[in-house]
Amino acid sequence: MSNFSDFKVKDLSLSEWGRKEILLAQEEMPGLMSLREEYAGQYPLQGARITGSLHMTIQTAVLIETLLELGATVRWCSCNIFSTQDHAAAAVAIGPEGTVASPQGVPVYAWKGETLEEYWWCTEQALTWPDGEYPNMILDDGGDATMFVLKGNEWEKSIVPEVSADDPEDWYELVKTLEKSIAANPGRWIQTAASIKGVTEETTTGVHRLYQMAEDGSLLFPAMNVNDAVTKSKFDNVYGCRHSLVDGIMRATDVMISGKVAVVCGYGDVGKGCCQSLRGQGARVIVTEIDPICALQALMEGYEVKRVEDVLDYADIYVTTTGN
Repeated sequence: MSNFSDFKVKDLSLSEWGRKEILLAQEEMPGLMSLREEYAGQYPLQGARITGSLHMTIQTAVLIETLLELGATVRWCSCNIFSTQDHAAAAVAIGPEGTVASPQGVPVYAWKGETLEEYWWCTEQALTWPDGEYPNMILDDGGDATMFVLKGNEWEKSIVPEVSADDPEDWYELVKTLEKSIAANPGRWIQTAASIKGVTEETTTGVHRLYQMAEDGSLLFPAMNVNDAVTKSKFDNVYGCRHSLVDGIMRATDVMISGKVAVVCGYGDVGKGCCQSLRGQGARVIVTEIDPICALQALMEGYEVKRVEDVLDYADIYVTTTGN
């Protein structure tokens, strides 16, 4: 029996279901599978200690296991409290060769419905490496893992800011988690920041944060803007959102979208996909957009374009796609 217990997921018994879906997803992810085939036995990522903060889904599970096959060591958490697919997390924790009684997978800390306190705790666990080691790469989505390290480094060198119950809950829990961590292990985040060779960022919000930090000098290591790669922004942002938006709304609310008035705030790549998704379900779609070219594009596609303050009192569904 394995002694591996460096993980926290909702239910390991879901792993068989997760493993079946991972095998199906591999057929839909030929890019990653071709990397496994091309570099089989070469381990080009050997020595990479990757902390991932990315939606813990079946597709992410394929990514994680590809990184392992390429030689990396990985620790993982989700970048969202509601997006984790618990069967995917269970399958990753157990691994392709493990069992419920003897897990042999990856340290993953993620379950659907985390509180914000639990979310930041999971982020800390993903950044906590055994045997005195530290991560040397962050694979981020939204910038939270990057921010955790940089704020920890900053506050170890100065002072942890005071917070009150009036502060935003997300910020409050981040500060409290780092305060406890710094008190328990002084110097840890300074060493972690120094160990990191670079970060990859997958979403618009996280990229905005990185550019702001680069401008003010607080970004301490190189960052790769994955979000603006053409194969991401022009495909995942448009077609991924077109696929997933109405599915997410219906799973979360069980509401019929046909006939509803839906407001999409922003008509960039994500907004375009979301509008197509809602229109396909029979919603009446209204777009709000401050960029005149994007607003004109929406109009030419047949959408009604209004100011956001003019639609707050009668729309049924609001979707923000501004990246802020």
